[in-house]
Amino acid sequence: MEIILYLSAAVAAIAFFILVIYLTKTLKSLQVTLDSVSHTLTGLEKQLQGLTTESTLLLHKTNALAEDLQKKSENLNSVVDAVKEVGTTVKGFNNSLQNVTTKVENELVENQDKIAQAVQWGNAFFELRDMWKKRSERKSQATSDAAYEENEKPEKKARRNLRSRG
Repeated sequence: MEIILYLSAAVAAIAFFILVIYLTKTLKSLQVTLDSVSHTLTGLEKQLQGLTTESTLLLHKTNALAEDLQKKSENLNSVVDAVKEVGTTVKGFNNSLQNVTTKVENELVENQDKIAQAVQWGNAFFELRDMWKKRSERKSQATSDAAYEENEKPEKKARRNLRSRG
């Protein structure tokens, strides 16, 4: 019986030894896996730091852009206000011009008879002036013909008279 006891202790020792060997292999495999995970996590940490730095820079640029947009928006507001004032001024000018046009139209309608009469008087005046000019031209022509005849030599007068008779 003692042999069975030694044999069972030897079998238990061998089994324990095999268990330790497999456990060692498993732990070494696990160590390789954990080392790989550790390297991956280290790389991820570095990438995360780079990403954090880039995010911080992007955030600063975004803030600067937001400030610039705010300033430009304020400047644009003043331009919009100025354009609005110009529009109001033009609208007022249009209203004034419309009022003046309406008044002139009303005055024309009211004074239409007077205007027609003034045009008739003007036409009559121009006709009289034209008649006066024609009369003055005839008188000056007659005067110049008479002066020409008086200055003509007696021989030419006689020839002319003979021609007109014959």
